[in-house]
Amino acid sequence: MSEHPSNRDLYTVGHMREIDRAALAALDISGVELMRRAASAALRSLRRHWPQAQRIRVHCGPGNNGGDGFLLGVLAREAGLQVDMVALTTASHGDAAAARAAWVAAGGELHAADALDDLPEPELQVDALYGIGLNRAPEPAVAGLIERINRSGVPVLALDVPSGLDADSGRCPGAAIHADITVTFIADKRGLHTGHAADHVGVLELATLGVPASAFAHVPPDAHLLAADSLPPRQRHANKGHYGHLLVIGGGKGMAGAVHLAGQAALRAGAGLVSVATRVEHVDALNTARPELMAHGVDGPQALQPLLDRADTLALGPGLGQSAWSHALWLTALDDGKPLVLDADGLNLLAKEPRRFTAPTVLTPHPGEAARLLGCTVEQVEHDRFAAVRELAARFAAVVVLKGAGTLVADPDGRLDVCPWGNPGMASGGMGDLLTGIVAALLAQGCHARQAACLGVGLHARAGDLAAREGERGLLASDLLAPLRRLGNALPSEVGE
Repeated sequence: MSEHPSNRDLYTVGHMREIDRAALAALDISGVELMRRAASAALRSLRRHWPQAQRIRVHCGPGNNGGDGFLLGVLAREAGLQVDMVALTTASHGDAAAARAAWVAAGGELHAADALDDLPEPELQVDALYGIGLNRAPEPAVAGLIERINRSGVPVLALDVPSGLDADSGRCPGAAIHADITVTFIADKRGLHTGHAADHVGVLELATLGVPASAFAHVPPDAHLLAADSLPPRQRHANKGHYGHLLVIGGGKGMAGAVHLAGQAALRAGAGLVSVATRVEHVDALNTARPELMAHGVDGPQALQPLLDRADTLALGPGLGQSAWSHALWLTALDDGKPLVLDADGLNLLAKEPRRFTAPTVLTPHPGEAARLLGCTVEQVEHDRFAAVRELAARFAAVVVLKGAGTLVADPDGRLDVCPWGNPGMASGGMGDLLTGIVAALLAQGCHARQAACLGVGLHARAGDLAAREGERGLLASDLLAPLRRLGNALPSEVGE
């Protein structure tokens, strides 16, 4: 019997509850037996990652997540480990009560959370405080315990979800466990891959617990993790005309670097021709720095129109600004109706003058730009990144890339993909300009908008990870160009090659 249909599928908390019920029926087992399977998977992960650990401390809450922890304690003791069991409450509910009773029946002791000073120091701590159901800040006493675990310097294994992390949204409304390893059960949860999750999940493992595919039959995933894709090899008789002519529009006063980076990224991502429409004073510098870019000075719409006529795809916004010159170029480019990537001040102008797009269009906002487009606060966007990106895609009839840790890609039909790559070193100037150029180059080469966005986001983030092998701090946007080229050609990529 097959197990989980795809380890790239991501589910909401509501969907997970449906799947749990279907799993019990399909397997014809009790909730306690499913907990025992989870505990067994957790013990295997524990022994794999910390084979020398002899004393562990398990922190159990009152619900099913605590039940997993109690049964992990039973199995760990049977395996010869010393287990200190810390119970958050004096009683557990539901199936967790039976798991708690199994721990006591096996001769295990229970320790109160306020009596940790009396216990020996563990070599590993297990977080089984809260599972997928917590979507609020932990109570002050529990928050204090979480902070103590985080400060201990002892590795942490989290069961299903790091306690305090919202499994639906990836936000942390209060204190949250910083896990070294998270072993999540049955199916992957979407909130483990975006927002604050990057700082709390650690290495994520999926244990499907032998749940058959039939348990997922009537519960479609809410989102998917991106796959590591690339474009197919080029045909031998190809010429530059086969791979599109991209026009990058931007580079207001003092911002030539933005169109330079976007244009270079487009070339490295495979666009056949790349032109740049920018301020007249930037042209000589651009031609000197990258002669493959065809830089043109434009003083207004009349000068821009011949460039639009020759191009088949546009990248609008890098360094554009919001001056009268900027607005005139923006309006002329949008009215031309060509496939388009819109970024930076192109998005800020769109927030002031909203429109729905009819040509294939990709918008690439960061949370601040997304908030302006939606007329809300950044905090509201980050509260539910999934809802925000879907609303943007529907509102503007475009594919939308919501940037940040765990970048999201949504199309107007509600399909959503999550990027599992990227690193904090990419929080530096020019990274967004690179992404704009990459996605626009893929549009120019014939990808449809969603394909260009998903492939472009993946290539950009993976190139960032390769470039960061030499250190995250000090990573420059231009450092991504060499690994980007290799990844785009599906070649092995090592920094320094």
